[in-house]
Amino acid sequence: MVINILTYLFKFIGLLLLQLLVINNIGLSSYINPYIYVAFILLLPINTKPWHVVIISFLTGAVIDAFSSTPGLHIAACNFMGFIRIHYLRVTTTKEDREGTHIPSISQKGVVWFSVYAFVLIFIHHILLFFLEIYGFQEFFATLSRVFLSTFVTLLIIIVGQLLFFKAEKRNG
Repeated sequence: MVINILTYLFKFIGLLLLQLLVINNIGLSSYINPYIYVAFILLLPINTKPWHVVIISFLTGAVIDAFSSTPGLHIAACNFMGFIRIHYLRVTTTKEDREGTHIPSISQKGVVWFSVYAFVLIFIHHILLFFLEIYGFQEFFATLSRVFLSTFVTLLIIIVGQLLFFKAEKRNG
């Protein structure tokens, strides 16, 4: 149990450092802003208690907000994403997944399942984040294009990271 907590702590710190020190300093475009730190919330075990997910989502957003000078934007987007994650997994996973120590990853659930799961949650995160950032709908289509482009780039980076860094495991069923 302590090893699992330490593993997730290192993943948390690693993803946040990668986001804050590398990704935030790459100027891809004003329309593409990948936020790969959401992978930490996506890759929490399926059986994580709902209130743990919400607290972890809050803390993740708070750290990003503290270093990005965006008071509350990432907290709101991460909390909403964590809340939706709970319900999404309740609908799309089996009882065995929820009772075991399964992680919603490519190695355990497959590329298609993970891609749909990650796309939905990243899209929800990004749509809330970007519309809160402009505080309205005055540039609706420009913001919506930012949401889609950033979602696809974030998803692509997370999938490539999954394929490169996570070992293949035998899937059940």
